[in-house]
Amino acid sequence: MNRRHTVVLLLWLLATGIGVGQGRAQGQREPLRLLTYNVENLFDTCHDAGFDDYEFLPTSPRRWTGQRYWGKLGRVVRVLAAAGGDHPVDLVALTEVENDSVLRDLCRRTRLARLDYRYVCTRSADSRGIDVALLYQPERFRLLASRSLRVPPPTGYVRFTRDVLHVMGQVGSGDTLDLMVCHWPSHRGDRFSAMRYREQVARTLRRHADSLVSMRRVPMVVITGDFNDEPNAPSILRHLGAVAVPADTAAVAGSSESHALYLLSARPVAPKDIGGTYKYRGMWNRIDHVAVNAAMLTPTSPLQVPPRACHIFAPDFLSEYDRSYGGKMPHRYYMGPIYHGGYSDHYPLLTTFVWR
Repeated sequence: MNRRHTVVLLLWLLATGIGVGQGRAQGQREPLRLLTYNVENLFDTCHDAGFDDYEFLPTSPRRWTGQRYWGKLGRVVRVLAAAGGDHPVDLVALTEVENDSVLRDLCRRTRLARLDYRYVCTRSADSRGIDVALLYQPERFRLLASRSLRVPPPTGYVRFTRDVLHVMGQVGSGDTLDLMVCHWPSHRGDRFSAMRYREQVARTLRRHADSLVSMRRVPMVVITGDFNDEPNAPSILRHLGAVAVPADTAAVAGSSESHALYLLSARPVAPKDIGGTYKYRGMWNRIDHVAVNAAMLTPTSPLQVPPRACHIFAPDFLSEYDRSYGGKMPHRYYMGPIYHGGYSDHYPLLTTFVWR
């Protein structure tokens, strides 16, 4: 972070009074906000035994030095501060983090330490050591339990994908919010096998979501992360069974299908000239998602989904001009192997839930 950005963040931290126990207790009925963010290869600078992380070491061609690592953490802090505004974002789902030591540095050794975020993280079998994580504000989300769901690859596909992180927490109404953070297999390599793997992850998520809806007295299930697929892909429509929220949500309230899942990110609110969370060869992709169970769209749910709940969070500092194809694009930290000094190759999603 440069000096100006550091001063701005310090002023924001002091103005909100976070860290002295004021404000949050008085605002328990404030909307609950979730930020979903692929932070683009947030590795530390040390080799993690058993994993292929050699690309992100000080001696690698990328020259992943301590200076670049701490610079990257500072940029993540700036994004969280900008998304939070007057109050910290309550829940932050992160994908492409290497391990819990990265999260410890982020939450305890940067300016973010003033906000007292806690975190949980997977320990996946992904060959590069990539994990998913959740940061949370303990005053707004009281951690009850967490677990990792490992989905084995289909026959013929040798690499494991990232584990799914299932976090259970008590929210302001006293009910349990089940949050599942995931990072589905990419399109690299054998595309057919990768597609089958994404579908397998989707089916696993669906089974767990159905189980939670059946088990909870007041089911509130949120599935979020980088799905590496568009809203109309078979993995999402057929195997996860998540569809776009209808224009008339009264139809949801009157439906007998309590296990239905709805994709809030199918039609996110976005700034002008931004058509997705990721841009590849000039084409916008909507591959970062937030899905909820049907009950959260009904008037009886303690935690509800208002109209236009899901936004692509893309302030100007997160964008740059696309020199190859024109228009805007995410301001990346690396362009291929070349250090670029931006933020990430994804825009975050910011989703707001309100209390009944």
